[in-house]
Amino acid sequence: MSRAAKGEVGRVIRVGLDGALHDSLDPDELERRLLEIGFVEGARVEILHEGLFGRDPIAVKVDDMRVALRRREAEAILITAWQQPDAPGTAPRAVAEDRRS
Repeated sequence: MSRAAKGEVGRVIRVGLDGALHDSLDPDELERRLLEIGFVEGARVEILHEGLFGRDPIAVKVDDMRVALRRREAEAILITAWQQPDAPGTAPRAVAEDRRS
């Protein structure tokens, strides 16, 4: 989810860094915190706002709740993103995002 842009909407596929080192938190602790916030499998997410400098932090709507995350924390959230429809009645096109690059 760290590469998502303002306006993108999707669903959470998985949360966790799979043992990868993270600069601020233990991977298990980060996963626990994200799950407690509401980033659970199947949750609907929408990127509401991006910070001015480096696009960080991001404001995210998770189901009916709004939270702010650093992009480095959002790296632990794998989502399926949908491109916003161009016209009313147009079905969104699914686009999978891979958080590993």
